[in-house]
Amino acid sequence: MSQPETREKFINPFTDFGFKKLFGSEPDKELLVDFLNELLQTKAPIKDLRFKKTDQLGSTDSDRKAIFDLYCENERGEKFIVELQKVKQQFFKDRSLYYATFPIQEQAQKGDWNYQLRTVYCVGILDFAFDDKDKDKLVVDEIALMSRKTGKAFYDKLAFVYVQMPNFTKTEEELETQLDKWLYLLKNLHKFERIPAKLQERIFRRAFEIAEIARYSDDERQSYRDSLKHYLDLKNSFDSVREEAKNERDLEIALIFIKKGYDNQTIKDGTGLTDEQIDQLRRELEGGA
Repeated sequence: MSQPETREKFINPFTDFGFKKLFGSEPDKELLVDFLNELLQTKAPIKDLRFKKTDQLGSTDSDRKAIFDLYCENERGEKFIVELQKVKQQFFKDRSLYYATFPIQEQAQKGDWNYQLRTVYCVGILDFAFDDKDKDKLVVDEIALMSRKTGKAFYDKLAFVYVQMPNFTKTEEELETQLDKWLYLLKNLHKFERIPAKLQERIFRRAFEIAEIARYSDDERQSYRDSLKHYLDLKNSFDSVREEAKNERDLEIALIFIKKGYDNQTIKDGTGLTDEQIDQLRRELEGGA
């Protein structure tokens, strides 16, 4: 596929470049602070964030590495992993749990330690719904450890918050809360020609300034085009295979088989997908989600 045209005025925040440009800049971290405060609604709002290294190593050289999109810590030492997920993955929830272990383990102290931990928040902004049947339903889902018997919270220092963007369908006229405005911006930023009336607040005007492609250097524009190409290739490939697959389960099985190293014939026998579809999945998985 050739390089995509970037005729849009503003970046697509679902590209790696766009997401980190919008939320991963130290000078403009107020945007991430405001977004997380509106999304999480914690008892004590975040006042400041410090960005931390996004690549995490296990305790030994043989342990698997994890790379977060954004990883930060607030003034109380609470940890925030913020991940952008473009396509549905079979074990995305497992990966979220695995990622959460890194900010937990790094709090361990040498010597006599009472195991008291700071809160860890894992935030996933998803360009898909966990279940296609849930479309037009739940937008923000909050997951916490709780007792199955009583329904009461067991532990409130580990929270998973998922934003299912396809389920957010509000128009500008329907926006009510600050979170509504953030989600509306994220979903439609690359489609705008000007700042909508409902997004004229200072925090959103700054977001539009950061997102305006004309302000970028030649190198930045090239980086964005590369990131946009990868996003479109990935999304189009998975969407086309999903449409042609007999059902969603065929696609999920194929992804598992590919990761386990099975050959095309075995995957074809188990799913009914064609060689071309399987090779397409292989290429996109190699490129990363």
